Amino acid sequence: MRKVQLREIAFSRAGDKGDTSNVSVIPYDEAYYELVKAQVTVERVKQAYGALVKGAIHRYELPGVKALNFVMEHALDGGVSRSLGLDLHGKSRGSVMGTIEIELPEA
Repeated sequence: MRKVQLREIAFSRAGDKGDTSNVSVIPYDEAYYELVKAQVTVERVKQAYGALVKGAIHRYELPGVKALNFVMEHALDGGVSRSLGLDLHGKSRGSVMGTIEIELPEA
């Protein structure tokens, strides 16, 4: 097995609503979906985001489009109208997801 960062095999899209952030993970190649699904767990996401997320994290599987969506509560310091944070909309939160290490089988 070799380790790579998730961003090498998948991309992320992020969105927000109030104090909730969601980040989707979509493999570049559908063949990686099962591998991503097995390794990108709520626990791994909690570990990657650390103190940025103060509430629960929910994972939704979207097998039809071969994607995962993570909804993170209390993740934006109150939301756009209440936070002094630099990333008021949470759009850059997708880049954190890309740092999760994934194990790939050798060629």
